Amino acid sequence: MAKIKKGDLVQVISGAKQERGGDRGKQGKVLEVFVERNRVLVEGVNYVTKHVRQGQTQRGTRTGGLETFEAPIHISNVALVDPETKKPTRVGHRNEQVTKDGVSKTVRVRYAKKSGKDL
Repeated sequence: MAKIKKGDLVQVISGAKQERGGDRGKQGKVLEVFVERNRVLVEGVNYVTKHVRQGQTQRGTRTGGLETFEAPIHISNVALVDPETKKPTRVGHRNEQVTKDGVSKTVRVRYAKKSGKDL
């Protein structure tokens, strides 16, 4: 089971501080997880600028120029945010018994290690 999933709220825990133009301390929602590359795409974090060649559409409007977008960040540089304290925490797993329609089933659940709350 993955520690960080799409839709989780994470905080950047490494890199340059925000006063120096970095992203450390910023919180954002995970937009996508690239499992094979161990990277995550976080909303509002790690903006990069790309120069796009100027072109023309069918209607004659100009395209291209400078585009800014979020780039993936390594998964080890982010930590999940505890829903109770709104601070970064580690993730644990535990097995819980769930009864649905009279059938008992064991389910693995992620939880925040600091507060013990389910994620």
